[in-house]
Amino acid sequence: MGEEHDQAVGFDSSILHLRCPMDVDPDLCRLLLGLTSDVTPVVQALPPGALVADVSGSVRFFDRDPADLARMIRTRALALYGLPVTIGVGPNWTIAAMASREPGPGGVRAVGSSPSAVAAFLHPRPVGELHGIGRAQERTLTAFGVHTVGLLASLPEATVQRVLGGKSGRLLRERARGIDRRKVVPAELPHSAAAQRRFPTNTLAPDLVHSALLSLAVELGERLRNRRQAARAVTLTVTFADRTQIHRSRQLPGGLSAHTDDLRDAAYEMYRALGLQRARVRAVALRCEQLLDAAAVAEQLSFDGGREHRLRAEQAIDALNARFGSGTVGPAASYLQAS
Repeated sequence: MGEEHDQAVGFDSSILHLRCPMDVDPDLCRLLLGLTSDVTPVVQALPPGALVADVSGSVRFFDRDPADLARMIRTRALALYGLPVTIGVGPNWTIAAMASREPGPGGVRAVGSSPSAVAAFLHPRPVGELHGIGRAQERTLTAFGVHTVGLLASLPEATVQRVLGGKSGRLLRERARGIDRRKVVPAELPHSAAAQRRFPTNTLAPDLVHSALLSLAVELGERLRNRRQAARAVTLTVTFADRTQIHRSRQLPGGLSAHTDDLRDAAYEMYRALGLQRARVRAVALRCEQLLDAAAVAEQLSFDGGREHRLRAEQAIDALNARFGSGTVGPAASYLQAS
């Protein structure tokens, strides 16, 4: 019955808690922050390896419920970065954080917002599993015979405050009853955005490298446009078979841009300028830097009919990908095999 409650999720369960594996690379956490920001701007980083996000404003835009949005984020993180993030979905921070510790086989666990669903999820658990409780507080409670979250929730507030102290006792009792008043404080939008493609095997094929560069430009362009940001510069990193790397940077034409065409052309030019002939390439990465609010960017007429057509097509592609998922529509050449 408890599992059935977990699946009966309404739109009120709109808090996502994303948990990365232990000892995760900080760069991957930053990539996950950017990826989640594509779904909702209300994202707060929890160093060293977690995020919390409020997707209440994204449900109607994506026409998906919060659990579906969590699955979408997890799928993208796994496909793009090989990052097996686990996600809890709940009506507040405490429930979502506890659910992310036991996500189940699919990596996502959703807890409904009804009182019965919250009680079924919380009350049977050992009191030490309550989000935010310390080891000393757990020992104190168990010494008084309070072994489960449900028992803590049932105690009078005055009793808990005498045992644990005024403020901390009141706070933990509220959490045991499924109450968490914290709001998600949006992080400032990142000043850079990065993505990488690692080839299944070291490659000499220029077509495969160009396909990977194009797919990076598509991904980053879409991400910047979703955030309403634009980049002033782009850096290319090429990793070779012996794990050595080479970096090249270039200012974007016109000063600032978030258009796929501009990012792709810059990536192609930097790669071509390296003059690689027989070098075995293991991975390529692209980073958009010096990001600014796109509202500050003045769009200039190009007097290039072909470019204007591509920019209109770009808007249509963004709308389709926003509705059906990133990567649903894109250039055919970007779908060659690179992970």
